[in-house]
Order: sequence, then structure tokens, then C-alpha cells
Amino acid sequence: MKTFIAIFFPAALLCFYVAFNFKPSTGDLLAESLGKDIYTNFDSVKFDSVFVNELSALCKADNNLRDLIKYFNGNSNPNFTIRFFGAKGLDTLISHLEHSYSHGFNPQTFHVKEIKDLSISLKESNFTNIEESYSKLARLEILSSAAYVKYASCLKFGVVNPKKIYSRYHIDVKQADSLFIPQMLASLNIIDSLTVLPNKSMQYLALQKAYLSSKNDSIKKILAVNMERLRWVLPIKSNKYIQVNIPDYRLVYFNGEDTITTMKVCVGEKRELDYDKKLKIFEKTGDLDDKPNNRETPQLASAIKFLYSNPEWNIPESIAQTEIYTMAKRNPSYLRRHNILVYHKNKLIENPSSIRWYKYDRKKLPFLFVQQSGPDNSLGKLKFMFPNKSSVYLHDTNVKSAFKLSNRAISHGCIRLEKPLQLAWHIMANDTRFDSVRTELGLKPIKPTLAIKTIVSKTKADEKPPLKPVKFLLDNEIPLLITYHTAWAKNGKIEYRKDVYNMDDKLWMAMKKFR
Repeated sequence: MKTFIAIFFPAALLCFYVAFNFKPSTGDLLAESLGKDIYTNFDSVKFDSVFVNELSALCKADNNLRDLIKYFNGNSNPNFTIRFFGAKGLDTLISHLEHSYSHGFNPQTFHVKEIKDLSISLKESNFTNIEESYSKLARLEILSSAAYVKYASCLKFGVVNPKKIYSRYHIDVKQADSLFIPQMLASLNIIDSLTVLPNKSMQYLALQKAYLSSKNDSIKKILAVNMERLRWVLPIKSNKYIQVNIPDYRLVYFNGEDTITTMKVCVGEKRELDYDKKLKIFEKTGDLDDKPNNRETPQLASAIKFLYSNPEWNIPESIAQTEIYTMAKRNPSYLRRHNILVYHKNKLIENPSSIRWYKYDRKKLPFLFVQQSGPDNSLGKLKFMFPNKSSVYLHDTNVKSAFKLSNRAISHGCIRLEKPLQLAWHIMANDTRFDSVRTELGLKPIKPTLAIKTIVSKTKADEKPPLKPVKFLLDNEIPLLITYHTAWAKNGKIEYRKDVYNMDDKLWMAMKKFR
């Protein structure tokens, strides 16, 4: 009979609630969650007043809590505490926050000690007057909600938005939107949510393991900033993509975890020392002699859409002002010897050596300089094009010795390839199209068709046809990432590279309040 009553009455009560759309009061829910009957006397109006004061005080002490103001506006019920205090969800959150150091975070950033103390206090205290609990209850609701949202955001999107600290970061990493806070705080199962949040990639787990086992603060710093980079959500969806890692001076064409091909690269030269200071001087004087160089290769996400054989080089204005102008002024034969044509108002100047350069202000040069196709062309024999704001591209080079250097941050910003023909072969859709590229370069085709045989047979052995740029569209564009990683896992160990652009330091400083 007792068993029947124990089962029947709760079931009957549940049916009553459902049938009459009965909603238990906040006090009833708190009493059940915290296990204390005193909360049945909960006064929402009085609690709201205390809650508003606590929220204001906490926001003044910690700006990170301000994001929650809109969410809590008119919504001061302790919903988070009600749902997760008695269901062990809050204890699970506290455990995750205490172990957040494993991701390179400082647990106290999330106020974990106070959350834990408040939780214990509410469990152990025997309040004679319910109003005595309102301050602690409000603080627990605010701090635990904020910690959950912030911890989730840090794991899901990263601590830092890279676009806010790097001027040449052009990747649209995913960020938390206006719906993120309400969606996270509406979680039905906080334990499941906390389980799926951390990055579980092989790379991240390897860096994390090395971070936890290292006793060297300098190494831990490198590992922490590179874990942060892996938390940034990049817009590459395909398993097949090309990645250039600037500090490694290397390109890798990936198919999932497998490597299709890899090669050395040269990247942009490091910006001048005291760049920011010198830039301010230049902004005041306007003198190009005061302008500091910043040729660093940008980080970006794009897709290779086409390539050129025997490319011409439209020399950028910045290079024309600082290098071409100076050399042409010093040596009238410089342009001819380097196969550089000069255009004025879209008209070719037949004899550029006759130009009186001293008449022109190099800040306002009215000329376009174009280096023709040929063995001396700085872009070599192939150029790979992809949309980007920085006007950079991948290309061959006429200076192959550069790939023997250990420091290959030597270009004007574009990326020079060690094996451009090999890359072209891998990204072209079929051998016939690749053979067309080879033919344009004066190379024998791999599988010559009748048409290509005819072209080759008409060319005498000692006759070299004039080189001209030819554009080849790709049947399938190839996703491209230009990134910056100074530590990563490979073959069971961590590879480290020099922080060539000092980007680790900048990221480390931006992460300061979370570490």
C-alpha cells in the first residue's frame, strides 16, 4: 500500500499540473533545487531589488559581466540556480572552471572561488529569514551564469578576436552573436554542453598535453597562444585545402590529415623595428624617406581560382616609389636590362631612358611599371591567383637560391614557391590541361595530344617562341589558408618555430586578463 501511495500521488500531482497548466512558483522551484523549505516564502519583488544592486556592483568591478545586463534586464529570477543547483550541474561547472588552466586560462578569471563559496554557503546555511539569502543567491546567479557563458565562449570561439589585435588578419573567424548568451543559458543539460565545448582535434589535444606537462614558462606561453589560435573557427569547410604557415616557411596541400604535396616558401619581410613609432613620424612629415617598411604577409582565407603561365608583373606603387624610381634615376639602362616597360596614361613610353626623373615627385608618379614575361621576371614562370584585399598571390621566382636560406621572410609580401609546377599539377583537374600549361612554359607535355604535338612540331629545335601570359581557370577552386602557427604536433612530438613577426607576444598580451 505504501508503495502504491509513493508512486500514485506524485503521478497524480503531475497529471494535475499538466491538466490545469499549473506552473510552480519560483519559491517552490528554489525549495526543491536547494533542498530548503524556507524558499517557499520567496518574494520576487524584494529579490529583484537586491539582484539589481548586486548586478550593478559586480559590473563595476568586472567589465566582462556587462554583456549579461541586457539578458538580465527584466529577468532577475534565479533560473540558472533553479535548474542546475540541485541537478549537480553547478558542481560540474565549478569543476570545469577549476580545471580551466588546462586550456591556458586562469580559473579566477571566471570567479570560480566565489561561485564555489556561495554554493557551499547556500547548501550549509540555515537561514531563519529568507531575505538573508537574497544577496548570496543573486551573486551566485549572476556569477555562475556569467562564468558559464564566458567559459563556453572562450572554448568555442577563443579568448581574443584576432582582427582586433592584428592589422593584417583578414580571416572572418566566427564570433559569438547576440543569440549566444540566451541560447547558452537556455541549455537543458549543462553537463552535456560542457562536455562538447572543448576542441577535441588531434592538434589541440597534443598541444594541451604538452602544456600541462611542461615546467618551462616560455614553452607554456608558446603552447598557450597556439592553443588559442586553434580555438578560432576558420571558414574552411573542405577537407582538401592549401595551407601556408608563415613561421614554418612552408606550404602544405592537405586532404584531411593526409598530405598531397608540400614545399618550401618565402614570405614577406618582417616589418621594421619601431614600426609604429616611425609610422607616426611619417604621418607627420609625409616624406617617403621616413616611411617604415611593412611587408609582412597577411593572414587570410581565400580560394585559388586561376593561374598564369609566364606572368607579367604589374609593379605595385609602393615598390615603384621606393625602389624602381631610385634605380631608374640612378641608372638610365636599369628598366631595359630588367625588361620593365613604362606606361603613361595607358600609353607605352618607347624610350623610358629619356624620362627626366628629377621632374617627378615619387609620391605622385604618373607611370605604370610592368615587368615583361621572361627568365628575369620576379614572378618566375607561374602565378596563382586568389581574391584578397592585400593584392598578394603565390608565385614562382627567378631566384631559386632563396630556398636554401633558413630565414625566408624576404619577399615584399607575396609568397614565393619552391615547386610551383608541382603545385600546378596537383590542382589542375586533368593531365591535358596541365600539359597545356607545360607547353606554354616551353616544356614537353606528359601526355601530348594531337593538338599539342602539332604545336611542338611546328616549333624548330633552336626556335624559342615569344613568351606571353596565359590564364588558366581551375575547374574546381582550391581553398587556401595563410596562417601563423609557431607550435604544432607532428609525428608524435611538438614542432616549434621562431616567432618571425612577433605575433606570439601580441597575442599573449591580449590574452593577459584570461591567463
